[in-house]
Amino acid sequence: MPSLPVLYSFRRCPYAIRARLALAVAGTPVALREVVLRHKPAALLAASPKATVPVLVLADASVIDESLSIMHWALAQCDPEGWLGHAAPETDSLIALCDGPFKHALDRCKYPERFPDGNCEASWSAAQRCLERWEDRLQQGQLCGPSRSLADAAIFPFVRQFAAIEPGRWAAMPLPRLHTWLAAWLASDLFAAVMEKHLPWSEGDAPVRLSCNVAGSAQSAT
Repeated sequence: MPSLPVLYSFRRCPYAIRARLALAVAGTPVALREVVLRHKPAALLAASPKATVPVLVLADASVIDESLSIMHWALAQCDPEGWLGHAAPETDSLIALCDGPFKHALDRCKYPERFPDGNCEASWSAAQRCLERWEDRLQQGQLCGPSRSLADAAIFPFVRQFAAIEPGRWAAMPLPRLHTWLAAWLASDLFAAVMEKHLPWSEGDAPVRLSCNVAGSAQSAT
């Protein structure tokens, strides 16, 4: 019996969350290995010298260690909701906005102690400008149309992280469509499935499978 692909992950990491979302919606069976980032297992370090999560080790021992690449790989196997098919011409630029300017501002809002020379309020303003662009896109329900797509799944974990920094301030931001969109994603069966808690993996542990086959829940935010 062929061995399952192995996913090294950290439950709260937004990069790992979006990889798990794609794997789960695709129904791709993988052995999930929860990692404690301050005590990274030797097997992770051997698989990817970058030593960041997520890392997917395929059955043929090839390694995918970029979250977006894992998403594309999973959806190429099976894409029941058409996440790739629903992608708009702007998908790459929407995700680049998230992974570039928004993540830059997010880190400085969430961890101001790491950036003592930064301007926290300027970072909040920079983050809000990104959020406002997504707010405009959500007139159609999701970022690339009425159905959720690759862009939504790739960006949602980072908006979730930002919203949790100062929940009151987030709630007061004039972003009604984004608030509804985030709430729908948070309430989805898909998100619940990929956020199940697991003990940190150690060599010799029995395999833990990532929950999957949860396509079709909470397709759109209204």
